[in-house]
Amino acid sequence: MNFLVLFVTLPTRQSAGRMRVWRALRALGCATLRDGVYLLPESVRHADALTLIAADVNGAQGTADLYLLTGRDEIQQGQLVARFDRSEDYARLMTAIAAAAAGDAKALRALRREFSALSAIDFFPGEARRQTQDALLAHEAAATGEPGNASGRIRRLAAAAFQGRTWATRKNLWVDRMASAWLIRRFIDPKASFLWLDDPKHCPKKALGFDFDGASFTHVDGRVTFEVLAASFGLASDPGIARLAALVHYLDVGGLPVPEAAGLEALLAGMRSTIAEDDTLLASASQAFDFLYANYLNGDPKSD
Repeated sequence: MNFLVLFVTLPTRQSAGRMRVWRALRALGCATLRDGVYLLPESVRHADALTLIAADVNGAQGTADLYLLTGRDEIQQGQLVARFDRSEDYARLMTAIAAAAAGDAKALRALRREFSALSAIDFFPGEARRQTQDALLAHEAAATGEPGNASGRIRRLAAAAFQGRTWATRKNLWVDRMASAWLIRRFIDPKASFLWLDDPKHCPKKALGFDFDGASFTHVDGRVTFEVLAASFGLASDPGIARLAALVHYLDVGGLPVPEAAGLEALLAGMRSTIAEDDTLLASASQAFDFLYANYLNGDPKSD
């Protein structure tokens, strides 16, 4: 593995420029080799980002040079990798997760964002990341009633056998349940009726449950319910559905960021805060998903 190494020197009087450069390097997840020398694993994205930072440094009357670096043997290579160790960052996050009050949705969302940001710059993930993710998922599940992550093969099903059914999930809809209900009615069972449950344990036997532990369709092997439904009914290869799946996954459990996630989250949160009845909430949310799906199919708008 090669590393990009940026050598930076800025005049002492350039305190504002120094802080700006330091923040940019920190946001990228750079490791420090020594004062003024910063490392990143080699990639086109990292090279482009460091090139922009170097241009900023040179424009601020400093000097910046970008090189490739590799360890001369396995020991030195391991030492370079070790500079990207995020264990202490994960430990601090674990402490914050343990201290978060049960049911504090705002705090959990902040912790999820912090975990996603840390994961994005964890170039050599290991046990610390896994333990922190498990702790966060467990805390979220306990606080919000979100389903756990089951294991197993996802069976391919025929939509024709699932027509005119009653589908049931937890009331007070949020992203995965909203999107899953939209997917069901739009692509699987157009005449579906929905039952919003106070307690999933009391789900009627004839209803098809989704997005709770023990439901017919729920989280499986890291996939959220929307992804499981799409895979079950042969919809995952649809490019619009695939992009929606990435968006729903990120908003529900984190992972790879999606640019439009913050906008959709704000829109759905606004709907949820002003619409108390879940059927009406689903109707409004479905319009948002319809427009997103159309945009994904037609391609993102281009500037003239």
